This record gives sequence, structure tokens and C-alpha cells, in this order.
Amino acid sequence: MPSIRGKRGAAIAALVRVSRRNETNNDSMPADRTKDVVKARLVLVMLSLGWGITWPFMRIALTEIPPFSMRVATTCLGALTLSLLAHLQGRSLAIKHRTDRVHVFVAAQCNIVAFSIFTPFAQLSAATSRVAIVVYTMPIWASLLAWPILDERLSTARAAALVLCAIGMAVLIYPLATAGVPGGILLALGAAVSWAAGTVYLKWARIDADPMAIAVWQLVVGCITVSACLSVFEGELHLWPLHAAPLLSLLFIGLIGSGIAYFLWFDLVRRVPAMTASLGVLSAPVIGVVSSVMLLGEWPTHADMVGFALIFAASACVVLWP
Repeated sequence: MPSIRGKRGAAIAALVRVSRRNETNNDSMPADRTKDVVKARLVLVMLSLGWGITWPFMRIALTEIPPFSMRVATTCLGALTLSLLAHLQGRSLAIKHRTDRVHVFVAAQCNIVAFSIFTPFAQLSAATSRVAIVVYTMPIWASLLAWPILDERLSTARAAALVLCAIGMAVLIYPLATAGVPGGILLALGAAVSWAAGTVYLKWARIDADPMAIAVWQLVVGCITVSACLSVFEGELHLWPLHAAPLLSLLFIGLIGSGIAYFLWFDLVRRVPAMTASLGVLSAPVIGVVSSVMLLGEWPTHADMVGFALIFAASACVVLWP
């Protein structure tokens, strides 16, 4: 009898320990999720600030630097910045599987090459603020692609953000369309579609590598491809002599806009649905417009302000919604 009671006591004690472990795990899971959500929101805010301020700096750089020369320099600076950060953190930049390397190459053509070529030429043909806004029609195209390809359904927050985004874009583009849409707007739209395609493709590919490695190698592929285009259209790099403002703008675009921000973006795409990530950065063009007013003197019209408010509300739906 004592032995039976002892076995029963041991069994009960074991059950109590298991129960306590399960309770501990259940309590920690919501805390972990909360940390992930907070981190994703902070990344979205940092991205919006980095990319938003990049737009007027890009226009300043283009006053003395041709488009292809500027993009070769910024993608190279971005790749060097991320490589240095990876080395300091002891992170691997290896992409082991051949299939993943192909995915990185394809994604880079949309995320880096097409976007890098379309946006500077768009800014040379249209106002920076409007180009920035039209480029951020990207969430509309990303949502349309993510639904059939990634099976990402429209939640209430995403649907509200998408509707607000579409209305805001319509308010902004309609005055231009009545007078004939300029080529710069079409180039900006091309940048938006290519960016959306690259985002959805990257999510679909599920590359087995460090997010920083994915970002670095896309920038490397982009730099090589744009350099080939430069040799055809501009002949050689035109980066000197430069005045202080274009030079500092170039450094900011390379280090922040094409370096750290791209790493944050590709890391975010891995963590959250592509639709959420694309809708979450909708505040970037609004920041771009505000900074364009401050740095370039490009004042928005009343229609612009209405459109900007709608787009900012769309971003808030994603960033603040539980």
C-alpha cells in the first residue's frame, strides 16, 4: 500500500508540474505576440520616416546627378552599409540553396531595379510630392496580387485601409487626369506595380536566409543591373564635382533610404502579411509631402491635402488596429 500511495503521489505531482508549465506557456504566448506587434509597428514608423524623407532628398540629388549615376551610388552605398552591419553583428550573408538565389535575383528586378529606374525619371517629369503619392498606390496592387497568390483575405482593417487609399489616390490623380496624365505619373505608377509584384513574390518564395542577407544581395543585384544600364545611357558615373546639398542627399539616400530602410522592409515582409506591410507604410508619402514643402517649397493644393489625409487614415487603420 505505501508503494501504491507513493506512486499515486508522484503521478499527481508530475501532473501538477505539467499543468503549471502549460499555464506558464499560455501566459507567455500573449506577451510574445504583443512584443512582435509592437516591434512591427515601430518598424513601420521607422520605415515611413526613412522613406518619406528620402523623396525630397532624391529630388535635391537629381539637380546635379543623372538618374542612373545616382541609383548606382545609392544601391552600392546601401549594400555596403548592410554588409558592414551584418559583419558587426556576426550575421551570415550566405544564401545556400540555388533556388533561393534565383528568387533573390527575380525579386531584385522588381524591388530594386525597376523601382530604382522608374522613380528618378518620374521625379524629373512631375512634382516630387505627387510622384511619392502615386508610387504608394502600391498597396492596391499588392492587395490584388496577394489575394489569389498568397490567399491573404481582406480583414476589416485591411479593407478599410484599401478603400481609404483608393479614394485618396483618386482625389490626388483626378486633377492631373483632366489635363492629360504626364509621363512622370505613369512612371510612378510603374514603380508602384513593380514594387507590389516584388513584395508578393518575396513573400511567396519563402527564402531560407537571414533577412539582412536577402536585402544585401538584392541591392547587389540591383547595383550590377543598373550599372549595366548606366554604361548604355550615361556612359560613365557622374558623381563629381558636387555641391554640399546634393552630396549629403546622396549619402542619406544610400545609407538610410537604400540601406537600413530596405533591411527593415524585407524583415517586415517576412514577419507580417504582404498586404499589411504594404498598407502600413502609407504614411511615408504624407511624410514625403510634408518634407517636400519644408525642403523644396512644393505646397500642396486643397485636393492634395484631402487625399493626403485619407491616405494617412489608411495607414492608421493598419498600424493602430489590433
